[in-house]
Amino acid sequence: MYFLMRKLLKPALLALGLGAALAAAAQPATQPILSPLPPLRIALIESLSGPFANTGEAVFRNLVWASERVNARGGVKLKAGARELLVERYDSKGQAEDALAALRSAIDDGVTVIAQGNSSAVAAVLIDAINKHNEREPGKRVLFLNYSAVDPILTNEKCSYWHFRFDAHADMRMAALMEVLKDDKAVKKVYLIGQDYSFGQAVLKEARKQLGAQRPDVQIVGDELHAMGRVKDFIPYAVKIKASGAQAVLTGNWGNDLTLLIKAAKEVGYEGKFYTFYGNALGVPAALGDAGVNKVIAVAEWFPNADGVPSETFYQSFRQRFPKPQDDYVHMRMQLMIEALAQSFERAGVSDATAVAAQLERATVSLSGQRGTMRAADHQFQQPLQVALMGRQGAPGVKFDVEGSGYGFRVIKTIAPERAEQPHGCKMVRP
Repeated sequence: MYFLMRKLLKPALLALGLGAALAAAAQPATQPILSPLPPLRIALIESLSGPFANTGEAVFRNLVWASERVNARGGVKLKAGARELLVERYDSKGQAEDALAALRSAIDDGVTVIAQGNSSAVAAVLIDAINKHNEREPGKRVLFLNYSAVDPILTNEKCSYWHFRFDAHADMRMAALMEVLKDDKAVKKVYLIGQDYSFGQAVLKEARKQLGAQRPDVQIVGDELHAMGRVKDFIPYAVKIKASGAQAVLTGNWGNDLTLLIKAAKEVGYEGKFYTFYGNALGVPAALGDAGVNKVIAVAEWFPNADGVPSETFYQSFRQRFPKPQDDYVHMRMQLMIEALAQSFERAGVSDATAVAAQLERATVSLSGQRGTMRAADHQFQQPLQVALMGRQGAPGVKFDVEGSGYGFRVIKTIAPERAEQPHGCKMVRP
């Protein structure tokens, strides 16, 4: 029914550039049920136009693929019968006001699950709006699933019973990078650079803190923020980085802001390392080429070259579903998020947001050898983290490349959930 109901979807979904791919997905390994019940709808509120549109489209592919997997096994089994998952698109253009308008539209459309992540600033305003809506309209409550807005404040001071984060927050990611940087004795000088909004500010603040604790011998020779999504020429920044004498750059930049920064560094001949949160995708490896080999380090919950047959099978199945090199962007956390949602629906037995939230805050899910648990105290997902180093495809530990670039990432450090876990300051208000 998920595929047969496309004619009922919003025009924005029908405008998707994945029409052919969706048609191909109409024949999964197990034929989905044709349920007479309406689907359980997930509203994806993301940048689907503008400078960060590629990040929104990449998320959409992940959520569609995860939903297809649930639907292929018969959908979500509720007391009233099985229902399928359906992802609908709402374009925020990366702006808070547009995201709030999209939220209102989704709620008016009857959607009860909101998914967003590619901006902590946007996530913060959505949390506030959802808190207010759920208080005013207890019969129409909605849930907020966050897959990549990683400002630590979202599960600390701004924690909400209705908000669930499935990505490791910035402090957790920084601690994972420091597990490698603390042993990198060749690094004596570090340049800090980030996007000038809540997340970028949080990253640099934590970088200063953890460098002071882990590597007090390292000199910070640059510390600056730049406008998010507005800088077209990063050459001036790259020139300063090279002139500083830094052996490494530490950045939380993502999307085009990261790609353009690294391209500029390559153009000016910078030869230092990049310690990144997101240097493993969306054009970065291709932009660097050989200049990034053994120099670009990234942190994530999972990499395609992670050990194990289940992990390899998982990645290859995604590439079969989305074979175009530019579509090669799969995140385990987004898959685990949808699995946790489906599990929580089934344990609740109903689609009511309050009942589902009570199950979601204690969800434990596993997929293809990866496992994670939602921490009820602050709704921060706990899972292993991995740090990986860029290398040429075919080198030891680099079986798979990224986006057809010929370069991939070799896992050099795995941090267990109990070590990746961080304390929290959440004072959860429960309904």
